[in-house]
Formats: sequence, C-alpha cells, structure tokens
Amino acid sequence: MAESTGPTRSTGSPRTAPEGSERALNEVYDTALLDLDGVVYAGGEAIAYAVESLRTARDSGMRLAYVTNNAARTPETVAEHLTRLGVPARPSEVVTSAQAVARLIAEQVPAGARVLCAGGEGLRVALRERGLSPVDSADDDPAAVVQGYGGAELPWGVLAEAAIAVNRGVPWFASNTDLTIPSGRGIAPGNGAAVEVVRIATGHTRNPWVAGKPLPPMHRETILRTGAARPLVVGDRLDTDIEGAYAGGVDSLLVLTGVTDAARLLVARPDHRPTFVAADLRGLLAPQPAVVADGDGFRCGGWRAVAGDGGALALDGRGEAVDGLRALCAAAWTVAGTDGGARVSADRALAALDL
Repeated sequence: MAESTGPTRSTGSPRTAPEGSERALNEVYDTALLDLDGVVYAGGEAIAYAVESLRTARDSGMRLAYVTNNAARTPETVAEHLTRLGVPARPSEVVTSAQAVARLIAEQVPAGARVLCAGGEGLRVALRERGLSPVDSADDDPAAVVQGYGGAELPWGVLAEAAIAVNRGVPWFASNTDLTIPSGRGIAPGNGAAVEVVRIATGHTRNPWVAGKPLPPMHRETILRTGAARPLVVGDRLDTDIEGAYAGGVDSLLVLTGVTDAARLLVARPDHRPTFVAADLRGLLAPQPAVVADGDGFRCGGWRAVAGDGGALALDGRGEAVDGLRALCAAAWTVAGTDGGARVSADRALAALDL
C-alpha cells in the first residue's frame, strides 16, 4: 500500500485494509485530533504510554488538540487535568461537544435565549459563551432543551424537566449520543443513555439535533478552532471517532486502549474502518507497516492471515501482535466487502495475539 500523506479518504471510498506509512505519523500529519476518554486517560488516570508519546509528538512539532464528546467539563478543567498528568495543554487546545452543540443552538434560537440545560458545568459554560442563558426548569420558558453528559452529578429531576419541555414542543438538542463512556472501573452509561430516557418519556416520537462525533457539527467545530490543515483523528471508538473521521474525509488512527477491541474491529462496517491501527499512542510516533496481498491471504510484518470457507480466519507467524491484527483486518474486511454484510469467525485467530 502507498504511504499516506494526508487526509485523502472520502466518504465514497470504503477501506478494505489498514494502510501503511513509511514515515512516523507525527511526521506525516500536522495536527493530532485526540479523543480523551479511552485514548489519553481512563477514569482520570493516564493510559500507559500516553503521556510520553504525546510529549514526544509535541516536541517533534506536531500540534495536539483534544477533542471529546464528554460535555461535562470545561476546556479549562480538561487542560488543567492534562497538565497535571504531564501533558501541558491550554484551554484553547480542547474542543468539546458542548461547544459544538452550543454553536448549533445559537444558530437556531434568538440571541440571549434561555436554554434548559440537562448537563454539567462544561455545557453551561459553552452556552454562556454563545450568549445563551442556561435554565433548569421547563417552566422557565426555554427556547431549547439540551442534554450533555453530567456524570453522577446529573439529578433525575433534570431529565424529568427536559422530558416535560420536549413534550411541550421545545426544540431538543444533545451534545452527543454515546451510550457508554470508559471509566477507571469499567464501562459506564454515557449521555446517549440519558437521551434515551427522555426519548422514552416522549413516546419515541421525537429525536434531538445532535452535535457531537461522528456528526458534522463536531468536525466543523474542531476545524474552526484548530485550523488543522492535515489532521489525523485519534480515537478508541469506531462509532464516534472513526466514523466522524470517515464522514469528514480525514484519516484516522484507532488505538486499542478504550472501548474497541480486536474482535469488534474485525467486523467493523466500512465507515468504521480506521486508516491506521495501533495498540496505544506510541503508534503516533512510529511508521505503520503495510498490509500486502500474499496469494489467497494478507501479510503484515511477520504474520499472514487468510479467510477460509464460511469466513473463518486463520493466522500464522510471529512478531508484533498489532501487525497480526492488521493482517486479520485485511482478510476480514475483504470477505465483508464494501457493504460490511459478511460474517467472519476469528476466535481461534485472535487467540494467537496478546491484545
């Protein structure tokens, strides 16, 4: 495969194998658009190799921007957290779904309008930055309702107020609809779960306008704030980070430190297939070995993968485990084709990899 030199992928070009790059990714792309939860940290603690990798990438001249669907915290709080972990960051380098949805609302309601805010401080601050006034009750005559992740501090009564307002016909917005969010203790309910609560209370008859990844408002917000010319999206989720990169026509790096594991990657539908795959953020600093066709199979590094009858995947060889996964992806995605409809069986093949 040819070395990647920038954001060349379009929504009309499904991927059938991870790509290779002869140069380290931090040398190919000018800006890393990094997800936070599951990529840089989990449960507030830095993920292994994240701090050192990001320091090295920054020192090499790569710009770092932290792009998160988590609307609970302000950019100032996020930047302080990153700096405390050892990755110096400025608030201007943080882009949140709260900022994206606040812009979306401001474009549709009068200046200074009241907005019923079912979310955390990050969402309230973002609304105020757009000249909007957060309120807490459906009886405050809101011009819009917005939901954003609020964590354990989000009272049930706030969801009730949101549902009442939506049932009255008030326009409804959501920062994002991620059903889950990684934490230090495991996977927890995300903002999408809270959105479903309101949807159920409205009889499943309404849908919110959504701003966060993978939808265009978040990509627009990110580019407006970073000015990135050759961005690389770095994430752990196929349905937000990778799909958002695909929709925006830019390249992506999936790291296996969060929600997505190897088994899920193998059955990824076309718009969920990343450009590059790495075990962790060290992948930013390294070339990406190419996946090459080899007879009836695919080879990457010291591994060779083949898809047999019925979609059963076989893997032979040795070397870096992620190289074996890249070869398996090529075999699985080729079987699935551009519609992602085929099934594969990979349990035995994955057992050979320590991922």
